Amino acid sequence: MMILKLLMLAILLLIASSSFHAIGSNELEVIEEAYMNWVRKLPSFKNSVFQKAKNKLKPCLTIKVNKSPKLGDFVTVQKAINSLPVVNLCRVVVSISAGTYREKVEIPATMAYITLEGANADKTIIEWNDTADRMGQSGKPLGTYASATFAVNSPYFIAKNITFKNKAPSPPSGALGKQAVALRISADTAAFIGCKFIGAQDTLYDHIGRHYFKECYIEGSVDFVFGNGLSLYKHCHLHAITNNYGALTAQKRQSLLEETGFSFVHCKVTGSGALYLGRAWGTFSRVVFAYTYMDKIITPRGWYNWGDKNREMTVFYGQYKCLGPGANFGGRVPWSRELTQQEANPFISIDFIDGHEWLPHWLT
Repeated sequence: MMILKLLMLAILLLIASSSFHAIGSNELEVIEEAYMNWVRKLPSFKNSVFQKAKNKLKPCLTIKVNKSPKLGDFVTVQKAINSLPVVNLCRVVVSISAGTYREKVEIPATMAYITLEGANADKTIIEWNDTADRMGQSGKPLGTYASATFAVNSPYFIAKNITFKNKAPSPPSGALGKQAVALRISADTAAFIGCKFIGAQDTLYDHIGRHYFKECYIEGSVDFVFGNGLSLYKHCHLHAITNNYGALTAQKRQSLLEETGFSFVHCKVTGSGALYLGRAWGTFSRVVFAYTYMDKIITPRGWYNWGDKNREMTVFYGQYKCLGPGANFGGRVPWSRELTQQEANPFISIDFIDGHEWLPHWLT
């Protein structure tokens, strides 16, 4: 019955978006009320597109990476990853000593249950400098997806106390092909604790899957948290480095039935320039900020519709009990929301990402 209701609501919204200028205020109120009914029922929903998570936390192997061959098992992170079975079925801890590791790293989809532990995020750095327009081995541009310094394609990944960095310089305003991803996470059930993500345009590609970021630092200029993940950011620091207009998020939820979105809880936003909280990359883009400090760099309007007014009827952009000079809701676009406690509740705990299933209690 619930699925039928959601499908009917999706049809209503599709009709609304295709005839934006033709419908009257009464019809808009009906659609708005149906949409808010859906939001109020979110706590009872299950993220059914994901399988029940069965994490493995007890290590079966520890590997040491050190820039000195005499002090570790491997001198590069990628060589440590390559030493594992193609299909990895137990928790492997890769302990990375302090140092700057200039390399591009990718973890294949079959190597689940990997934990990377750095000595300290300020001292343990993995960096590269690819951009989307750089030519790859195929003779074609890499594209945003392949520009990542560090790419994770396997489930149950954990990273602690590491900096992931893309050293490509911040592009001039309007430049094309300069997306430069520091980390791409393209798998379910990943956690990042005390990590740093440093870049400019498109720093953190929160691509697909359920993800948890705690006490992380994320730096960028345009869309520096982007993708279609279902992700909770808790006690994170988001820092803008643009002198012009920038955007913090670009969430790509494409359908009302997609169970994705970004939630920022007890975070802080600082930096330079004029920053949108988000741009509607997806037609049903969904982002919530709760209990978050916002510096004066936040533009009063807060959100941008990606140049498509129809998206104003389908996105879900909300704030709840935020503070700071940039948090004033008075100047926000009318299609964003100051949430009630009931509306905010589904977004502010680890239940948003089914965290009780797969996150160890010592990480939350």
